[in-house]
Amino acid sequence: MLDISCSPTPFLMGALAPCLPQLQELPIEEVLIVDLCADKFVAQLGDEDCILPSKLQAALQQVLEERELILGEQEEKGSPEGHEELSSLVSEAFVRLFVELVGHYPLHMAVMPNGSRELQRDGFRKSHPSRGVRQFLQLFMETQMFAGFIQDKELRKGGGAGGKGLFEVRAAEYLESYPEPTGVNRFLKGLGSKMKFLQMK
Repeated sequence: MLDISCSPTPFLMGALAPCLPQLQELPIEEVLIVDLCADKFVAQLGDEDCILPSKLQAALQQVLEERELILGEQEEKGSPEGHEELSSLVSEAFVRLFVELVGHYPLHMAVMPNGSRELQRDGFRKSHPSRGVRQFLQLFMETQMFAGFIQDKELRKGGGAGGKGLFEVRAAEYLESYPEPTGVNRFLKGLGSKMKFLQMK
């Protein structure tokens, strides 16, 4: 099973601590290995602190640190629901992070002449109000994960993969409060729309 870790496909895998020496001998590249029991990195790439925008990273870290407090309180009370609540809290934190990063993608899906929908990549990246997120998106949009994400979401919209999941619900809530372009940005957006209209004539 450890041989799967050599696959070039991005994934998350768990392994028992006794397997660590064998795992470290395998020819794996660009991998992050975390010892969850010791709460430390065994192997890292070195860019972990600068990939996510700092404000989002700090918010996620705060939620994950509070998780330990919540778990401690639940264990003191002897509450059996504590682990379920904790699991929901962690899931919600990661979904909210992902919504903040890419939840505005539906605003940038265009219908092509052949009827297919395609992401307007530049508009999607440039429209986020945070410079840090725009820089992250520039990197993230080149990954298999991002391509798979867009494909999956479009299949869901087409009815191919069932109803709305937690991401879709949170993204819809996010889009209701998504900032409209103001000032110069609104002017430029309107100008761009007029230019497209003139090109169609």
